[in-house]
Amino acid sequence: MSITDIYQQFMTGLQQTSLLEFVAVCAGIASVWFSRKENILVYPIGLINTTIYIYLSLKGQLYGEASVNLYYTIVSIYGWIWWSKINQNTQEVQLKISSSNSKDQIQQWMFFISFYLIIFFALTWLKASFAPEAIPWADAFASATAYTGMWLMARKKVASWYWWIATNIASIPLYFIKGYVFTSVQFVVLLILAIAGLMSWQKKAQYESH
Repeated sequence: MSITDIYQQFMTGLQQTSLLEFVAVCAGIASVWFSRKENILVYPIGLINTTIYIYLSLKGQLYGEASVNLYYTIVSIYGWIWWSKINQNTQEVQLKISSSNSKDQIQQWMFFISFYLIIFFALTWLKASFAPEAIPWADAFASATAYTGMWLMARKKVASWYWWIATNIASIPLYFIKGYVFTSVQFVVLLILAIAGLMSWQKKAQYESH
């Protein structure tokens, strides 16, 4: 595929962007912006994004991504509760941004590998059965990194941003190929925000540790 073909596909995809996808993209970008700022609005805004993308992912046969967004929805409620908890003694937010120790890192990789294998084999079966357009290895990678990132985000771990960066890089071509061009543009923006979020949270974690 030449650069001209990619450009034409890009412009056609933008023209075909539905209102639903547009709303989901705007909500997704706003949600990541709020998470970078450690603002509780990350969760209610994020729920708008995830519920819409459950539908869009199923429609595009991105079953791994659909499962991710269902997972996002559930973990968003969990994260919303934890981020809202106040320390009764200091009247400050109880959960603080922190870095991962060696034990945390091992758990993160085990979490990722487990979900990757589960999603990959499930999608491989779906592809052979009734979803020939599924892309098991790519969808499983984007999904498993997102599962890990969301889990760590709810716990305010700096490492969550590394997983979000991986998710965004994998999702840009994945959604482009499926025809969700505006969504692929969203992931470019989210990639930039994730890098900014990583730097911001690293500074906050250093401050909290002193």
